Amino acid sequence: MARAWVYDRTRDKAYVEAVKKAKEAKRTPPARWMVRYYDPSGRTKSAGTFKKKPDAEKKQTEIENSLYEGSYRDPSASKVTLGQMAEKWLSTRTDIKRSTWWKYRGLLDSHVLPRWGDLPLSAVHNEDVAVWVAELQKPREEGGANLGASQTGHAHGVLSMVLEWCVPRRLPANPARGVPLPKPSEAEHVYLDHVQVEALASAAGELRTSYGQIAAAAPVNRALILLLAYTGLRFNEAVALRVGRVDLDRRRIRVVVAFAEVEGKLVEQSPKTGKSRTVPVPPSLVEELRPLMRGRSESDLVFTTRRGGEVRLRNWRNREFGKAVKAVGLDGRGLTPHKLRHTAASLAIASGADVKVVQSMLGHATATMTLDRYGHLFPDRLDEVAEAMDSARLRALAA
Repeated sequence: MARAWVYDRTRDKAYVEAVKKAKEAKRTPPARWMVRYYDPSGRTKSAGTFKKKPDAEKKQTEIENSLYEGSYRDPSASKVTLGQMAEKWLSTRTDIKRSTWWKYRGLLDSHVLPRWGDLPLSAVHNEDVAVWVAELQKPREEGGANLGASQTGHAHGVLSMVLEWCVPRRLPANPARGVPLPKPSEAEHVYLDHVQVEALASAAGELRTSYGQIAAAAPVNRALILLLAYTGLRFNEAVALRVGRVDLDRRRIRVVVAFAEVEGKLVEQSPKTGKSRTVPVPPSLVEELRPLMRGRSESDLVFTTRRGGEVRLRNWRNREFGKAVKAVGLDGRGLTPHKLRHTAASLAIASGADVKVVQSMLGHATATMTLDRYGHLFPDRLDEVAEAMDSARLRALAA
């Protein structure tokens, strides 16, 4: 039994009557040839009408090929809106951390759905996605979202994941795939030297409120900033540290969990890469940390506010870190708590650490990621390698 066929509509009285009325009204009559087929579920479908039989036969062949090859897609499947599919996609993501789920929710609501939510999947095209990516980076006064390279990539990533989820049933291919994305520039990295780190840590430790009281986290600020700048811990890894995971005698920190804010509450989850790691502690930092741990139980947090609460990134960054940055004249450089990781990487590389050591310290998934971000900081050893190879060659020839 044929799965697709061309049907002559002149067999239908309704069609004949429609042609007659069209001619009397001097309008173009409806097309004569209709392509019909059985979809994979056995239902009869129409693939459209055609004025010329060869055009209908061509469509018939296309439908038959797609049915036999398994590449058939119901034309109505791509008419569903991207917003509808995004909600379905997000509801299935039970495989990710709660904080990641809420991050996706935020990106969808802020950047993806306002642009694409009401459009059918079939109306999303590669070149339009490329234009959208460019617009995300434009200043707000120019109608853009003023996003940096990283956030632009995250927004595009969520859109791409939704579209990829629709392949192959609803879309033949992901129209977001292959769109050029911006790369973080070296200007987005901020590298402090040892003197600047010391000044920043000291200023943060001496912070006072506008009423002259000690700032909420001032007692731990100095040690926290030094830890971030000399170990490369992410902020939410550092403030989630428990006393029992810091071994000052061996000068090692075991990074097992990180804080994440979900619906206004801090929850513990695995580190960003999903893997635990061990980080070395510089000897001079041991005495900075020891007073914070003395007399505390293993389950206590190392870093807390004066009232014993958790140190939250948003509050700390705005109320304390930013003031310390300004106090030592480092404002205007885009310095954030997270960017102290860049300082940790630069200081480690300057001290002779190789790429695998830096990768392990920062908790990067691969050495390639480390090189992509900090490769320009590693010293040029081309001459050193060439000379070593030449020496080995001469020794071999002289033997």
